[in-house]
Amino acid sequence: MTAKRALITGVTGQDGAYLAQLLLQKGYAVTGIVRRSSHAGVFDHRLKWLGILDDVELVDGNLLDQSALLRIVQAAKPDEIYNLAAQSFVTSSWQQPLLTGQVTGLGAAHMLECLRSAAPQARYYQASTSEMFGLIQEAKQSESTPFYPRSPYGVAKLYAHWMTINYRESFGLHASNGILFNHESPLRGVEFVTRKVTDAVARIKLGQQKELRLGNIDAKRDWGHARDYVKAMWLMLQQDRPDDYVIATGRTTTVRDMCAIAFKHVGLNIDDHLVIDPALFRPA
Repeated sequence: MTAKRALITGVTGQDGAYLAQLLLQKGYAVTGIVRRSSHAGVFDHRLKWLGILDDVELVDGNLLDQSALLRIVQAAKPDEIYNLAAQSFVTSSWQQPLLTGQVTGLGAAHMLECLRSAAPQARYYQASTSEMFGLIQEAKQSESTPFYPRSPYGVAKLYAHWMTINYRESFGLHASNGILFNHESPLRGVEFVTRKVTDAVARIKLGQQKELRLGNIDAKRDWGHARDYVKAMWLMLQQDRPDDYVIATGRTTTVRDMCAIAFKHVGLNIDDHLVIDPALFRPA
């Protein structure tokens, strides 16, 4: 029996690395698209940490270059495509709104065009996000909750989300959206709040820094684990019919409480080290 083939954009990120590991364990042949970088030997550290670097075929590509994406899809002949690549940091999306729109929004449209023209039989996963809910319209969000994004990142993701639905309905593609709430792991980048907190608390405990600077610590987040969420991605593409799915734990925690847990774990008083910096508050 021929192994299934999967193509992953964003394979060197947290979700991409865990997804690649999961698919390899299930016997898939995995190809990952990586953006050309001068940081050779650094960008693939998550794949190395999981011990799967040599098992994933890495190819140079960019979501902004549709011609390159088309050649990659034609060569890979994937049974499943997972579009995880994006400019995914909300704060940076305010500093680089146009780039975020191009990569996160139009980049998904480029992938959908490649799917339609070169691999219409493949199943497609689009990484949507709870950031599309933004200014929440319901106490508990579901697949039918109205969207109200509050950042360029959320807006770009919403464009990609609706393009996926339109391509699914217009061309009969097996294309699904996963509306994922926050999910963390040891592979999470230090620019995200969970790792920013844990990294700073460890450094403070070791005497390497004195304070942790944050913005709105009363913000509530639903945090799960990335391993569970990539399994959900895979399960979506195993369904007979494509659809859109919200993935969450159903439990929320404030950033303040998460910080308190981290400081308590190492025997430190949060009030001695936590500094609220108005410059770190989001515009909306």
